[in-house]
Amino acid sequence: MTRAPAALSQYNCNKQMLSLRTSLLGLALATSALAADASFEKTVAPVLTTTCSPCHNDQSAAGGLMIGAFTKPASLTENRDGWDIILRKLRAGQMPPKGVPRPAQLDAAIQFLEAAFDKADRNVKPDPGRVTARRLNRAEYTNTIRDLLAVDFRAEKNFPTDDLGSGFDNVGDVLTVSPVLMEKYLAAAQHIADRAISSGPLPKPLEKTYALKFKNVQRLDPDTIEAPVRIDFDGDYEIHFGLQGERGPDAKPVKLAFYMDGKLLQTIDAETRPSKLVYFDPYSEETMRLPLPEGDHVFRAAFLDDDFVKTLTGKDLFDRKKNKFPDSMTFLGPYPSKIEKASRKKILVCDPNSGPACVERIVSTLARRAYRRPVTRKEVASLMRFTALAKSEGESPEQGIQLAIQAMLVSPNFLFRIEHDPDPADPTRVHAVSDIELASRLSYFLWSSMPDEELLSSAEAGKLHEPAAVDAQVKRMLADERSAALADNFAGQWLELRNLDVVKPDPQKFPAWGPELRDSMKAETRLFFDYVLRENRPISDFLDARYTFLNEKLAKFYGIEGVAGPDFRRVDLTTGQRGGLLGQAGVLTVSSYPTRTSVVIRGKYILQNILGDPPPPPPADVPPLDEAAVGTSASLRQQMETHRASPVCASCHNKMDPLGFGLENYDGIGHWRTMDGKFPVDASGTLPNGKVFDTPAAMRAELMSQLPEFSRCLVEKMLTFALGRGLQPYDRRTIDDIDRKLATSGYHFQSIIYEIARSLPFDARRGEAVP
Repeated sequence: MTRAPAALSQYNCNKQMLSLRTSLLGLALATSALAADASFEKTVAPVLTTTCSPCHNDQSAAGGLMIGAFTKPASLTENRDGWDIILRKLRAGQMPPKGVPRPAQLDAAIQFLEAAFDKADRNVKPDPGRVTARRLNRAEYTNTIRDLLAVDFRAEKNFPTDDLGSGFDNVGDVLTVSPVLMEKYLAAAQHIADRAISSGPLPKPLEKTYALKFKNVQRLDPDTIEAPVRIDFDGDYEIHFGLQGERGPDAKPVKLAFYMDGKLLQTIDAETRPSKLVYFDPYSEETMRLPLPEGDHVFRAAFLDDDFVKTLTGKDLFDRKKNKFPDSMTFLGPYPSKIEKASRKKILVCDPNSGPACVERIVSTLARRAYRRPVTRKEVASLMRFTALAKSEGESPEQGIQLAIQAMLVSPNFLFRIEHDPDPADPTRVHAVSDIELASRLSYFLWSSMPDEELLSSAEAGKLHEPAAVDAQVKRMLADERSAALADNFAGQWLELRNLDVVKPDPQKFPAWGPELRDSMKAETRLFFDYVLRENRPISDFLDARYTFLNEKLAKFYGIEGVAGPDFRRVDLTTGQRGGLLGQAGVLTVSSYPTRTSVVIRGKYILQNILGDPPPPPPADVPPLDEAAVGTSASLRQQMETHRASPVCASCHNKMDPLGFGLENYDGIGHWRTMDGKFPVDASGTLPNGKVFDTPAAMRAELMSQLPEFSRCLVEKMLTFALGRGLQPYDRRTIDDIDRKLATSGYHFQSIIYEIARSLPFDARRGEAVP
């Protein structure tokens, strides 16, 4: 009892010290806040009131911005989203606009705002966000079936189109499952399982001819024909190529190439000298036999490196006495293949006729890979019931395995990527995703497909969360050919190149347009993106690379000499007509109308996909241009200048139109021109930061000065794609960190991918409730 007064005295003393410390901390915070407010009033407020308010006030509100809401220090926290837009425009030099004096304290204001927001973001509790359980989109389904079963299944031709969210079709919030899609899944599962095992006999071979006289073949040029063909069964097929006409007795053979869906399958030598007469016309055949996958395909037959045809012009090209050319393709099949199918080799890891133990091994191995995680004994037992059902009905072990595969392919464990929260009692808890979940995040980010054995085994061993292990896997996966999926699925959507499959330029205005030119445009940008990625080039190459990838068809379209043959190769650019993405015909085509160019669409394209500053949607009552007058009574520039004379239109069009005019030397399919109808092309304009240009090359050079803006845009696009969700305010810190490290690396492209793979939102997730 004698020690109690001393203890109480000590307690009171500690309490007083704690109170004093709290008071001092509060005083320090208050003093800091007052100092920050004073700095804002001294540094930022004068810029707003003297430079910004004359245009952005309650009466005019240029661009929809009223600056009065931002003149108090409290606005830094109350209107952070608005401040982010203002700061981005100040940093990019877009504000103040050309003609308005730049205030002396503008740099100090920018530094104050950057420091204030950086401090605020550091003090916010890290939040990795939450990704909705998402189903495989069509590209992911196609690639996963390929890697799981070695079956070529085209989901894009069998399933409904996936919805887009935040510009991409892998965003979980929009990947719903409709009754129609569920029916498609059930039908696809049965069909794919049957193709994978192929336990039944093939039907009797049938013959189908595609010829110009039947009007089911299209001639692309004198040396090339193309036809859409439905292959009903996997198997070997004989393809007979009908070659009309003849050349002189000394004519040399040519290479006959056969393509499927743009991919070269085989070449053979084809004789072109005089041959037998069929119905009084010279005719010969060449034959190939090769395996073809079931499905709807586009087949093409073409003579390669045909120097002889270059000596002919006009009617001589199709004179059967002077030239020889492909005329038809006849498919005969299917025939059983002498080579075991790749799907059977992948699935049947042992002989299923050897007993139930082998069947269970096959099923459990497949289920682990299909579900992309270790499977439980209960899950394997559930699948084995299907093999038992097949056996009870007198079917073979292979047919039982086929039934089990069907069940796997309609399981939510296959169709969805599901991640679990370890503590449902704490719905706001932030936690690292498991190694197994991280493996799928990596593989569907880089490959749009399932983890391979090395990645899944590393995850099962619990090694994947080690930073060095993640880096090693990223390096390995980028070197794998499956990383080409980034070009197809990320770049295809970021650059809107998928639209090349649906655009239909007017053949009267653009007679050069056709399937071969379209495919060449797609290949150029895909190969260009893939090269920048694999060679870890600086992202500035996207803006103004002095090289591209061409074949003879596209090189001629560009007016570039010295490129022969259908194969693409890297070509150095020696003039200012082409360079970077904005000089590529595919990009220029998807940002045009079918009948003409569009400075609005192209300007919006640059703002949205290059500078990360998309304009707001247009009002509903915008009057259309006089299409008949374009290029005849008035140039497109003259019409657009009249259009944006309206104050309602000017705020957005003053930014978009000059960028679009910078690409006016390219017509609606990207061909170089100097005249717009009867009027000379005027490609001059002003960037949002006030820099002026007068040619496409000059505009690209000026865009290089906005590399930081492009860098942030690209980081945001790729992070959205990698996470499969739209970005939120709590992602600012991650975006800033990745962008900063990208700049430190010299803007090398792969830095974005490595930093995303190491980032908090990629490696962790939050519970369902919003904290």
